[in-house]
Formats: sequence, structure tokens, C-alpha cells
Amino acid sequence: MIYKKDANFPYPILTNTSTSYEDSYFLLDVQLQENTHDYLFVIEYVIESDFLKRLLDNGKAQLILVIQSKDNKFYELSPNQSVISIPKSRISVSKRTTIQLQLKSKAEINFRFNEDLSDFYQQFKDEIVVPKNSILGFSNVVIFEGSSTKPVDLFEKKIDPSLASDVKIELGNETIIIHYKDEKLQFNELQMSNTLNNPYIYMGLQKALQRFIYNNGEDGEVDLEQIEAPIDQLDFKLYNLMRKKMISELTIDSVDEVIYSISNRILEKYAAAVRGLGQDGN
Repeated sequence: MIYKKDANFPYPILTNTSTSYEDSYFLLDVQLQENTHDYLFVIEYVIESDFLKRLLDNGKAQLILVIQSKDNKFYELSPNQSVISIPKSRISVSKRTTIQLQLKSKAEINFRFNEDLSDFYQQFKDEIVVPKNSILGFSNVVIFEGSSTKPVDLFEKKIDPSLASDVKIELGNETIIIHYKDEKLQFNELQMSNTLNNPYIYMGLQKALQRFIYNNGEDGEVDLEQIEAPIDQLDFKLYNLMRKKMISELTIDSVDEVIYSISNRILEKYAAAVRGLGQDGN
């Protein structure tokens, strides 16, 4: 099974929200690729516990990739494995697919030498013994939405001469739509046209993230580690984008900081493009 919220265990568990460990990090990022016959899951993860990493190194713990679509499937990962190939005949990603990385004990584990635990456990950690085949930790959840008709595209551009303004930002079902009154506003005749449109991209992200907060948060803030993945397709794309950048919280006050983190310095690139035009004498 996949754990979407902290579950109760009779011993310390490493998760991204647990207080059992001094530094609670078990981060997972997955990229989905495919060819004619197979799905390829490209995996990156970070486990912030030297004790648990030693268990992996000496074979006393095992990483398990859990993929939930129509049913749960479990795949054991070998040390340093970063790609798992699964035949399309054995798994379906046509609907929402949920993925989590779990750490399981392969032998009985005594926590006597676990120096990563929080202070609460330090006095009696010698007494903590975890049986074989027990969960030692689990990562965040990564979700792929197979039903999305535009799974990658975040922006669309359209021309509308009837606009009452030069540019209008519209939030569609799956994309942020930038409407231009005049095609000249897109700078299509210039080599750096995409970069010169970055201020409109920034405006669109601001508007979309503000709506994300309204749809998914309370009192002007969203705890991204606690909410379920949004049903709205545009919100879902923004959610995945923020989680991949390890952003845990979105607030009205932090919208610009979040845009900086997820947009790869779009205003800096815009400024460089404008300076380049000046140097060219255009």
C-alpha cells in the first residue's frame, strides 16, 4: 500500500513530516519515459539518515518502489539503481498513477546505534527492535495523471484583436492562456522571441498560483506536503512542478519566491535578452 499521510507505527519511521528523526528527509522524484513496449521510470531519491543508508549498504534493508494504478505493484530496487523498465503489458498508466519509495527491513533491526533519532528516543533506543519485513520509512508521493490531454504544456498563446487590453491572462482547464491583441506583442520577428515573452509568463504564473492558493489552501497559504494532489488539471501540473522543486509551502507572500524557484530565472533571462538587443543596436 501507499502511505499518503503519516501512519501510526510502534517504532520510529523516516518520512518527510515525521518527528521521529532529527532531520526528516525521504525525497523521491520520478520521470516517466516510454518506448513502444516499455515504461521507463527514472528515479532519484534522497534519504537523510546515515543509519538507514548503512542498512541499505550492508543488505539489511531494501528499497521497494510501489506503483499504484489499477492495483498495487511492488518492485525491489538494487543498490544505486536509478531506472526501472516495466513492460506496458504489465502496468497501466492510462489513469492516475501514484508512486512511492519505501524502505523495508530484510532482517531484525536494533536501533541501538541509530544516532539520527530525535531526542525523544535517545534514552531508550537500545530497546527498539524492528522485526524483519517492517517498514523503516517512506517517501513523498509522485503522481502521474494519465487522463491529461496536455500533460506537459503549461502555457498557450492566442491572438484576439477584439481584446480591450494589449494582453489578457486566462486560466484554462489545463493551461495558462496568454491572449495577445496584436501578434507584434509576441516579438516573433526576433531571434529571442520566447525569452522576450517571459514577463507575460511571469504574469501567468502569478495569477495561476494565486488561484492555486484559493482552490487548495486556507487563510492564504497551502501546505503542499499535507494536501492531496489537486483534481484540477492546471493546479495538478503546478503542484507537481512545485513538489519536484521540493517546495513545501505556498503563501500569498511567497508567490514571487516560488516563481523564482520553478521558472529557471525567467526575468533574468529576459533582462539579458533586452540588453543583447541594445548591444546589437536594434
